[in-house]
Amino acid sequence: MKTVLLGNAGAGKSTLSRKLTEAKAAVTLSLDELAFAGGTERRPLEDSVTEAMSFIRANESWIIEGCYSDIIAPLLPFDERLIFLNPGVEACVHHCKARPWEPEKFESSESQGSNLENLIAWVREYESREDEYGLKRHRELFESFQKSKVEYNHPSEYTVV
Repeated sequence: MKTVLLGNAGAGKSTLSRKLTEAKAAVTLSLDELAFAGGTERRPLEDSVTEAMSFIRANESWIIEGCYSDIIAPLLPFDERLIFLNPGVEACVHHCKARPWEPEKFESSESQGSNLENLIAWVREYESREDEYGLKRHRELFESFQKSKVEYNHPSEYTVV
């Protein structure tokens, strides 16, 4: 399995990647880890892509998940399947509000909670964004991908097949 999960923050990428990993014996890479590497500033794109390529070379079966079109685009030639999670902005907002503490991203549940308002505002911009995080760029990547691909528009559709 060589799969990329693409979608807005709160779309369900991490949840689906965990389910796929359990069912298919793959390792997962969250692009959040590469894009920010524990800081609050985006790392240079070439550093993130280099690390993602190292991950691909080191693992036979993998899942990469994220909203970073600029990191994902150079990885797609190595990808066998692209899954675009596009449940709509309100579903993403709901998921963000229900999200448990993510210790890999925040030092405490309080610090995660204090970022929630900013995250929701960012999620709500998805359909109008013109950058690598927006629907327009995600749609372009999805449409141009020539191998196996699927778009899910509701979390009830997310499967581990």
